[in-house]
Amino acid sequence: MKQKRQLRIIEIIQHNDIETQEELADRLREEGFGVTQATVSRDIRELNLSKVPGANGKQKYAYISNSGSHMSDKYVRMLHDGLISMETAGNLLVLKTVSGMAMAVAAALDAMHFSEIVGSIAGDDTIMAATKTPADAQALKDRINEFINASL
Repeated sequence: MKQKRQLRIIEIIQHNDIETQEELADRLREEGFGVTQATVSRDIRELNLSKVPGANGKQKYAYISNSGSHMSDKYVRMLHDGLISMETAGNLLVLKTVSGMAMAVAAALDAMHFSEIVGSIAGDDTIMAATKTPADAQALKDRINEFINASL
């Protein structure tokens, strides 16, 4: 049942702009799944769903699979669309994003497996990516800029 529900969640968010957990839970209930908000929250976490900008300017859920080479293009596009600025502070790279996009941009950074990053924390519009050295922080900033500039 869980696998069937999670497959249906992916289908729903791929074909609809689902902005909230409540909206997703309502849609699942309409289709006969007996879900609670906690169940939907767990499914979102297990499926590693991200919030991305929708056509209407609001955030919507998206499923980003780790298969296929085209995925790196999606991650670069996420960086390009969500990132506003970057600044090094010692061995940290502080990334400012569009409001509400920090988690999605951080997920893209994680998926791109930058070797310089030893850990990161994302809030609403800020990401702090820790590196081992200040030189690594600058190298990470340069690499991210290269990806973004190459996508233009």
